[in-house]
Amino acid sequence: MQKIMPFLWFDKEAEEAMNFYVSIFKNSKVGRVTRYGDAGPGPKGAVMSATFQLEGQEFFALNGGPLFKFTEAISFFVDCKTQQEVDELWEKLSEGGEKSRCGWLKDKYGLSWQIIPSALGEMLGDKDPKKAARVMQAMMGMGKIEIAGLREAYEKG
Repeated sequence: MQKIMPFLWFDKEAEEAMNFYVSIFKNSKVGRVTRYGDAGPGPKGAVMSATFQLEGQEFFALNGGPLFKFTEAISFFVDCKTQQEVDELWEKLSEGGEKSRCGWLKDKYGLSWQIIPSALGEMLGDKDPKKAARVMQAMMGMGKIEIAGLREAYEKG
């Protein structure tokens, strides 16, 4: 078990969400699933908690009831090597959720994700501040990040 891991509080969708996330990320697996017994407090057989891995990162999910909701104050940053990976994750994770700006989206459970190509960080880190500024400006106008659009802005000038 990882020493520090994200703990996700769901109303009653922990198992469904876990299976959804594991189906999207290639290097992923379901871990331990704990179900309620006769003592409750949830219905007997329903998932109380579950662990799972996404790309080697461990997560803990709890069906804790409707008391708490996810906010954009916490998001998961996904480093993507190719535009194909950006496109695939953007579409799958936003299905039933909400697409936003600058690579941010909310999935159908309300969890926020940043789907970001590695190329963005490389270009923003360029020693030429004018190139980096053009890339930042281009990114600010995007929903899903498009590497070709970033490159075009980067190479302008």
